[in-house]
Amino acid sequence: MAEKLTFRYDREGDILYISKLSPYPEQDSEDLGDEVIARLNPETGEVENLEVLFFSTRLLRSDLFELPVSGELHLTN
Repeated sequence: MAEKLTFRYDREGDILYISKLSPYPEQDSEDLGDEVIARLNPETGEVENLEVLFFSTRLLRSDLFELPVSGELHLTN
């Protein structure tokens, strides 16, 4: 069974949160560029959360919304 993703939008901060699970303090952070932050599992490097900054302005830039990640993204040190 595929994992569920939750999407939450913070209007005040203009941030879209995409999560597989709730964030926790031990997660590592990686700037993916284009105002996207990944929160990573510290043991595996697996992406567990994404933060898309300036989400509303991103939607105004184009008809297509893309994220610079794939479904099987694993970042390693």
